[in-house]
Amino acid sequence: MKWMSDEEYMELTGLDMDAIDDLCARGKLTVEVKDGIRMIDPSKGSQNVVPAKLKELSARNTKEMLVQPEFVEKTIGTIINLHEKVLDAKDETLEAVRTENTFLREALGSLQELYDEDRKTIHTLQEQLKLSQQEVEFMRRKYKLMWNKAIDEHTT
Repeated sequence: MKWMSDEEYMELTGLDMDAIDDLCARGKLTVEVKDGIRMIDPSKGSQNVVPAKLKELSARNTKEMLVQPEFVEKTIGTIINLHEKVLDAKDETLEAVRTENTFLREALGSLQELYDEDRKTIHTLQEQLKLSQQEVEFMRRKYKLMWNKAIDEHTT
């Protein structure tokens, strides 16, 4: 068993010297005097130190710690009310997302129709361009033949 001086015991328990003297006077601590120095056995009497402090704190805070049934009912009511508000907000959010999805689907459908029409227009314009190029090429050959014939007639 290890004996401690008053200062060591004070440091260990956090009690002040008056509280230690009081516990010794009431016989709650095992004490031995060696060479004029009071030594305390920390393994004995600690049950009396800690519970005494806890009893004091408990007695002081018991009235403060009691919760009235009305408070509990109001707290539960508040929690339920908040839960209902969260559920309502969730439902509103889901409805807004559904509406937005419907709008986006319709917009995507409209864009797809416009894209298809543009593709048809581009195809038509490409066909017209091919025909125009063929016509230009035909006119170029015709013009060349005409001028070659005119040159031949003029030289002979």
